Amino acid sequence: MTTQEFAVEGSAAAPLERKEGVRLKPKISLFNGCAIIIGVIVGSGIFVSPKGVLLEAGSASLALLVWLFSGAFSTLGALCYAELGTTIPRSGGDYAYIAEAFGPLPAFLFLWIALVVINPTSNAIIALTFANYALKPFFPGCEVPSLAVKFLAACTIAALTFVNCYNVRWATRTQDTFTVTKVLALITIVVVGLFWLVGGDAENLRPPTVLEGSNFDLSHVALAFYSGVFSFSGYNYLNFVTEELKEPNKNLPRSIYISLPVVTLIYMLVNVAYFAVLSPDEILESDAVAETFAGRVMGPLRLLMPLFVASSCLGSLNGILFTSSRMFFAGARAGQLPELLAMINVRFLTPMPSLLFLGLLSVTMLISSDIYVLVNYLSFAETAVVFMSVAGLLKLRATRPYLPRPIKFHIVVPVTFFVCCVFLLTMPFLLQPTELLVGLGIILTGLPVYLLFVRFPKKPRWFVALWTTVTHQVQKLLCCVTEDDY
Repeated sequence: MTTQEFAVEGSAAAPLERKEGVRLKPKISLFNGCAIIIGVIVGSGIFVSPKGVLLEAGSASLALLVWLFSGAFSTLGALCYAELGTTIPRSGGDYAYIAEAFGPLPAFLFLWIALVVINPTSNAIIALTFANYALKPFFPGCEVPSLAVKFLAACTIAALTFVNCYNVRWATRTQDTFTVTKVLALITIVVVGLFWLVGGDAENLRPPTVLEGSNFDLSHVALAFYSGVFSFSGYNYLNFVTEELKEPNKNLPRSIYISLPVVTLIYMLVNVAYFAVLSPDEILESDAVAETFAGRVMGPLRLLMPLFVASSCLGSLNGILFTSSRMFFAGARAGQLPELLAMINVRFLTPMPSLLFLGLLSVTMLISSDIYVLVNYLSFAETAVVFMSVAGLLKLRATRPYLPRPIKFHIVVPVTFFVCCVFLLTMPFLLQPTELLVGLGIILTGLPVYLLFVRFPKKPRWFVALWTTVTHQVQKLLCCVTEDDY
């Protein structure tokens, strides 16, 4: 259905959109871009359980060193994405880059696993974490009822999906607000920790205590680094919305240059604050390190910590909904997902069907009690996707050297990052082969789907007629059309 056809249906917005074009508009500023990157990276983990690194590193000194190198590694990766995003200036992020470099099948497999498991599951877990912390004050001394947690989580996903469907500016302002809130919360922890240090109570950070328990075994260092790197995952999410970024050739790299050092510095200082107040054993025994920290040194202000965690979760959830919906939009626009997901609401100029579909899948995931197991199986998938994208960058450097590259770093940057990705992919296979093989099997379930619905698109007439009817009815309901001038 074209925009002109839609005008017959009586949309008041259609005449204006015929003139200007129905497409996603560049409304994301540099500040919004930084808020998206920081907001997605900094989730609940730094508040709740930053002990994965310490568990393998063994000591405060080695753990802090791992956090520093994890930040440096992630910055290298973000620089690679700055080049990718300005060389291939299309929304969709990794999907667009893998498709450009390696063709439709690898791109579809990534799209499939992101659509079916990774993004809905991540959204469900973040929403559940938010609901649990938001409800804790109302259930002092006892566990929050599971049904209440799931209900609030579902309502939260629905509310943020509505905001993203209704107005891009509302979505970016929501993201800005929660990102600023979580950064202020982390700065509060840092300031309190510094006061504790200035007061002379820093036994855990003085030698030889700070060095005690260091585990330099390569496998343990690798696992510590693995945990640290995953705490920085999300630096590539702004690439999903490149077409909606104002002056992307300038603001995409600038957002990365600002955000990654800020996150690395915050993570380092927050961990220093934790170690200044708590011993390594206390951190390892705590299920919520920030709450244990606050209970020790923040007095009545400790009651704010659950609100800080809840706010952090909302920022991450909103950021993933906003960016991931554009990836599915890009996949549908390329013909690898139903055309309906590539449609835009003519009044609000948002990818409403894609957002609603992602929100619905995320709510559906709340029903399952095994979503954490799925994340364990697929934790290596994100590294594999990043590996494929950077491999694509190197391939395009070799096969298409004259492709316009507004930003081009020295070859050492992508090669170094690529080698580190190989290390991160092979090490878990050696240590936990079963879980990762199961994860690989889940990814490969997309292969028959690709062959049936994408590679051989000819369908029975009854199916085409039925799907066309459904598509037109949803179009009328959501007032959406495909991009008319893409």
